[in-house]
Amino acid sequence: MPADPVPPHPHRDELTSALNAWFVEAARDLPWRDPAISPWAVLVSEFMLQQTQVERVIPRWTAWLERWPTPSALAADEPGEAVRAWDRLGYPRRALWLHRAAVEIATRHGDEVPSDVDQLLALTGVGPYTARAISTFAFGERHPVVDTNTRRVIARAVHGRAAAGMPSPADLTDMGALLPDVLPEAAVFNAAAMELGAVVCTARAPRCDACPIAAWCEWRGAGYPDNAPVKRPKQAKFEGSDRQARGRIMALLRRSTEALPRAEAVAAAAEPSTTPRDPAQPQRAFDSLLADGLVVEIDGLVRLPVSDVSRDPRRD
Repeated sequence: MPADPVPPHPHRDELTSALNAWFVEAARDLPWRDPAISPWAVLVSEFMLQQTQVERVIPRWTAWLERWPTPSALAADEPGEAVRAWDRLGYPRRALWLHRAAVEIATRHGDEVPSDVDQLLALTGVGPYTARAISTFAFGERHPVVDTNTRRVIARAVHGRAAAGMPSPADLTDMGALLPDVLPEAAVFNAAAMELGAVVCTARAPRCDACPIAAWCEWRGAGYPDNAPVKRPKQAKFEGSDRQARGRIMALLRRSTEALPRAEAVAAAAEPSTTPRDPAQPQRAFDSLLADGLVVEIDGLVRLPVSDVSRDPRRD
């Protein structure tokens, strides 16, 4: 799916040339950037990197691909094994979605990750950002790919703002105006903008002296005005939260090779905490995992999900 035509930024050629040259020399050596890796490996990285730091993803990504080097390899295993291998990356529904996407790729696409954005969007767990990222980074297609770091770079360099506001369709328009017309330069620029925001144009301590596009930065040119949009409310603390309670149940089930009594799973959520907790939280945490499909219960026994949810969890 080609990107919508967008008039180029007046300094597009200078910006993209300088940023791409910097990226070639300064980019972090991340394993999913290796040009020899498969589109499947890129897809796995995009699932894992959602709301998770790079340093935590690298060892889990490496182990995952050693165990499941193709979509069909993962599809042939139980979804509960994907959840178990996800370990403590957080938001374990991503593991279930990745398993379902692997089944869909194996059955619908001959075990090959599609390059088309619309076909990628039809896969479980793949949203607009992930679809464009896979098409761009695995196949070199020209699509604007905008993450939190990219939005910060655009806010400062293009709009002269200290920080980005809430995500909006204008983010893609802005990135489309900067993208080179030719490949693979467009794909490189997408990665370079993300990298710049991650290691140089950071939120709290931007290193403008090390920025390859400082000469064209509107925020720098305006004298670094304190004009950031109003901050969004802070997320609730993890300590004592339902997420923490859910995590305790998941940790128990990942450690177990056999189905466990429901009461034992619920009790795991109620382990002592330094923060006072709602007495109803353990049951609520368990029920939410059940609703999300992250646990399966039959006849009072609980385990991680299997391919056939009607299968008796006592049979291992």
